[in-house]
Amino acid sequence: MTRVMAVVAHPDDEVIGPGGTLAKHVRAGDDVHVLILAEGKTSRADDPDPAGSLAASGDETVASMAELGITRWTRLDLRDNQLDSYPLLELAQQVSAVVDEFAPEVVYTHHPGDLNIDHELTARACMIACRPHVSAVRWLFAFATLSATDAGYAGRPPFEPSVHVDVTDTLETKLAAMRRYSSELRDFPHPRSLQAMRSQAELFGAAAGGAAAEAFSVIRGTWSPGQR
Repeated sequence: MTRVMAVVAHPDDEVIGPGGTLAKHVRAGDDVHVLILAEGKTSRADDPDPAGSLAASGDETVASMAELGITRWTRLDLRDNQLDSYPLLELAQQVSAVVDEFAPEVVYTHHPGDLNIDHELTARACMIACRPHVSAVRWLFAFATLSATDAGYAGRPPFEPSVHVDVTDTLETKLAAMRRYSSELRDFPHPRSLQAMRSQAELFGAAAGGAAAEAFSVIRGTWSPGQR
C-alpha cells in the first residue's frame, strides 16, 4: 500500500487534474488523502449568495470524493484567488502540517507555471512542504489543470509532461466525479467541460499509446529498483 496525497488549490482541481489517477490508486488499495487549500467561490463577483455557494461547494466535494472512492480529505477554505494575500511561509506551514501528519510517499500538485495565482502558490507551498530531509515524499508530480495551465502565456514555464498514467478504466469515474461539481462545469468549448476533459484524456492517451491517460511532470523523484 502506498500513501498518496493530492494538494490542490480549489474544489474540483483534484478531479480535473489527477482524478483518474487517484481513482486508480484507490482501486489498487492505496491510502489516498486530498488537501484543498482555497474555497473556490467567494472571488466571483456575479454570485448573489456567496455563503450559500460555499456551503453547496462542501456538499459537492463530499459527493465527488464518494465517486472517486476517496474517504480522507481536508478543506482549509482559505480565501479564493487570494492565496497571494497570505505569506508563503504560512501556506507552506499549513500544507506541511497535513503532509507531516499523513506522511505520503507520492504527492500530486499543480504545475507551477499555471496562470491562476492560487495554483502557482499551492505548487510552491507543496514543494516546500515536500522537500527532502523533512518529509517522507519520494515522488512529487505536477499535473495540468484545464482552464489554468492552458491559459498560460509566453514567458511562463510550459507544462512538459514526462509521465503518463493510463486511466482508460477510470476515465468514466473521473467524469462522474466532475459531474458532482455541477457549479463548476461549463458548456463546451469551455475547457472546464466534460467534453474537454474527455478530449484531453484521449489526447494524453494517444501520446502514451493508449486510449486515455493523465499526464504529469516530475518535480522531484527518488527511485530505487523494486519500488513502485
